[in-house]
Amino acid sequence: MFGRHHHHHRGRWEGRGDEHHGRHPFGFHGGHPGRGRGGRMGRFFDHGDLRFVVLKLIAEKPSHGYELIKAIETAAGGAYSPSPGVVYPTLTLLEEMGYVTASDAGGGKKLYTITPEGEAFLASNDAPVRSLFERMAEAASASAAFSPQILRARENLKTALRLKLHGGQLSAEQITAVAKALDDAAAAIESI
Repeated sequence: MFGRHHHHHRGRWEGRGDEHHGRHPFGFHGGHPGRGRGGRMGRFFDHGDLRFVVLKLIAEKPSHGYELIKAIETAAGGAYSPSPGVVYPTLTLLEEMGYVTASDAGGGKKLYTITPEGEAFLASNDAPVRSLFERMAEAASASAAFSPQILRARENLKTALRLKLHGGQLSAEQITAVAKALDDAAAAIESI
């Protein structure tokens, strides 16, 4: 059933109420993230892709629905955050297909755990799953690089360097101190 879905369906994930009734329930399409939402990311996943991501995260750690939303948002560096209206129908479908089981965790919450069938499905789709997580990692990297805090700090550093290096002759001690400050900053960033 699942291996024959080769057609491209370009529906958006966000804002669709019928994603779990789609014609290609687990189709993977190698689309590219577009610009749009928040000025950074538009349609992040093609139709069906989110199910790979959700299933992989559940395989790594049994989770509640809201934990999965946060995990996806973290993996994408805030560049994409799926809405509950997308994630919960996806979980329902995965449960219906026998790829996850849901247990009552109290307080109206369900804890989702992957089944052997779900693990087998993931294993048979290893390449697209890895591709999706690589795409999220790239988005996270780009998102961090252009975050307001980091942009401001980078400009502040460049301004300080320019004023110091072009403001007059520096002594050997001052040059050494500036170089040490830059090296210390680099070491601190690498250790984060």
